[in-house]
Amino acid sequence: MTKEARPLVLVVEDVEETRDCLEGLLEIDGYRVEPVRNERDAIFAASREAPSLILVSLAGSAAEVIAAAIRIRTGANLTSEIPVVVFCIDTVDEGDEIEIAKNVFATRPDNFNQLRALLRRLLSAGC
Repeated sequence: MTKEARPLVLVVEDVEETRDCLEGLLEIDGYRVEPVRNERDAIFAASREAPSLILVSLAGSAAEVIAAAIRIRTGANLTSEIPVVVFCIDTVDEGDEIEIAKNVFATRPDNFNQLRALLRRLLSAGC
């Protein structure tokens, strides 16, 4: 599979160490990764090339992070077919995921393997 044929995951994470770790782990799984540190950079990156999935982990309340994730998709003029995964530690039990809007999921995985499985499921569903 060519580099361009691999799914592109936009990682929006404001902590550099976590962003770097997610980027490395997702690349090992065969994804192309566009790491950014904030909502504004995410909108710019997603406007340049529509990602296959957006992964958002920003500081703030769950409501703020969910709103930012939806603004990223809207601001970049992306369809609701592109899944958005949001880390919402204060609203989701570990290991759970909930769908909070059309193709927007809040999750708090117990470990990276659960996150990997969620991403695989969402990307293979052709969302």
